[in-house]
Amino acid sequence: MLKQIKLRNYNFRLILYVLVLTIIGILVIGSARESVQNKQIMGLVMGIGLMVMVSMIDYSFLLKFSWIFYFINIILLVMVRYMGENTNGSTRWVTIAGIRFQPSELSKIIIILFFAYFFMKHQENLNTVKILAESFILAGIPLILIKKQPDLSTTIVTALIFVALLFIAGLSYKIVIGVLAVSLPTMIIFISLILQPDQKILDPYQYKRIMAWLEPEKYADAAYQQLNSKMAIGSGQLWGKGLYNSQITSVKNGNFIAEPQTDFIFAIVGEELGFMGSVIVIVLLLLIALECILVARKAKDLSGRLICCGIASLVCFQSFVNICVTTGLMPNTGLPLPFVSYGLTSLLTLYMGIGLVLNVGLQPRKYGMGDLT
Repeated sequence: MLKQIKLRNYNFRLILYVLVLTIIGILVIGSARESVQNKQIMGLVMGIGLMVMVSMIDYSFLLKFSWIFYFINIILLVMVRYMGENTNGSTRWVTIAGIRFQPSELSKIIIILFFAYFFMKHQENLNTVKILAESFILAGIPLILIKKQPDLSTTIVTALIFVALLFIAGLSYKIVIGVLAVSLPTMIIFISLILQPDQKILDPYQYKRIMAWLEPEKYADAAYQQLNSKMAIGSGQLWGKGLYNSQITSVKNGNFIAEPQTDFIFAIVGEELGFMGSVIVIVLLLLIALECILVARKAKDLSGRLICCGIASLVCFQSFVNICVTTGLMPNTGLPLPFVSYGLTSLLTLYMGIGLVLNVGLQPRKYGMGDLT
């Protein structure tokens, strides 16, 4: 179960990138809302402990419990549905034994683990109708439960992670081309339908967010958050206004961004650390994803590659959506920026994911003489 760990075998580059980005996040969170900064620091300490612990447990051993993890995930998501706490019209939180957390965040890691096991087990017959149908059904159950919270943004990101895992597992290019040929016109039809005033596909608040993105002048009450976010990022210029500044011209100081420590933390990064600070955050996110992919290339088996690429996909997709929202390139969604936004559930699950990547990196593929010639 436990692997003999040699300190020199740890991927310290990956750990360094994650720690630096988290510390930047803690500083920006403190500037955005000082009252929650200590909780994020506590999350960092707990996350490091969790990361080290997960890195020491052989991931092959963890994969043996994939079905148990899957059913625990379903149970937690069902509990949210019927026992969750409603916040701002969404029910995404549940309290168990006095601990309040967001199961949809943990769900991303469990889905990566489960399908790393499932696709490795069926890698020889992955492209059969039976296995593809099973995988879509197994992925669809948690996705529907997350969508019902409602949490469309997390549903979309989690679905993209599943698709990435399926592609990396060896999905036939013929199937990929066929799916694209069908999905692209379907997407165009879908978009045209949801833009109709009397549409019944999206919830009213989701429709309003899309229209606020397309027509901000007409839906000013729903668009103000993104408009102020873009204003904040632009006002930071090259070097920013500085952390903890007291300038009266600050968008943050004027309380024009609601909950700036969470989904719109990148707006605070842009305003207070400027263009250079924003670039540093984006580069660190890219380096984390790249390091996960480099570890995947040396993984001893398909499941290890899928775990690493799954975590890389999670960081990339979620970062892309969050930054696009804060810069006005996508409709407003409630999605945290990995390692930067405030949120203990998100931070701890991300550190758990990094622990899994470190675990895979500690068990590299062994090359035979034939591989070296």
